[in-house]
Amino acid sequence: MTDSKRGPSSTPRVLATDLDGTLIPLAGSEGNATDLVTLAKQLCARDIKLVFVTGRHFASVEAAIVEHRLPLPDWVICDVGTTIYERQTDHSFKQLAAYREHLATIIATLSIHELRERLAPLKRLRIQEPEKQGPFKLSFYTDAEVIAELRDEIGELLVQSSAPYSVIDSVDPFNGDGLIDLLPQNVHKAFALDWWTHHVDLSQTDIVYAGDSGNDLAALTAGYLTIVVGNADRSLLDRVRDTHHRQGWNDRLFLAEEHATSGVLEGCRAFGLLGQ
Repeated sequence: MTDSKRGPSSTPRVLATDLDGTLIPLAGSEGNATDLVTLAKQLCARDIKLVFVTGRHFASVEAAIVEHRLPLPDWVICDVGTTIYERQTDHSFKQLAAYREHLATIIATLSIHELRERLAPLKRLRIQEPEKQGPFKLSFYTDAEVIAELRDEIGELLVQSSAPYSVIDSVDPFNGDGLIDLLPQNVHKAFALDWWTHHVDLSQTDIVYAGDSGNDLAALTAGYLTIVVGNADRSLLDRVRDTHHRQGWNDRLFLAEEHATSGVLEGCRAFGLLGQ
């Protein structure tokens, strides 16, 4: 199902994509695996820049590249939008200092360490592993059935103490764990992608963004050329389509019929990123 078979007249130059449920092939899908090879070859042949935009931490991104044989990205936006890495000429990755400095100004009045101390009385929070923490990200596990209540409780605490942070909740699709992330105020995947877009002097219609889940919603409705893959939740699809309609973006949305990797390939072709 598609809203548009053609994108804007200018040809996009970047594919920015979520990983899990989007670029990464679904388990057991030979079609996804085949289409990943095709996508990687065509991105390389046309010199299209590739940006991973993911909630994973960087070590997990590196592991996914190896495990799923993903094409090597030019940039990685990870840790739910709190870290940006740029690939170097030797294929190593270096964290972008300018973005780190920008986030530091947002939380200048309250460090992550101080925030953790303020949240200590909330016994239903279980701190996540050290590698999942960062200077701008504080992450916890909790029981999925109380996650909405806990999110609201934390949000109220942040407001009362004027803490410069936002709370983001989700449920791990693999094991059902409730996940709570505290990030600098109003920072998320779309915030980081918008900052990066300005940093590299591109416009939104230079970029195709592909996603499948709720934490992609802000990026899917930010004005980029948008691919919603076929395995996305119907409610997400409706929200994205409604927002594009309200904004008058009649040529920026492609609703893929194919799932995950195959849907990304389908959408890239529809927008002319890889030719037809």
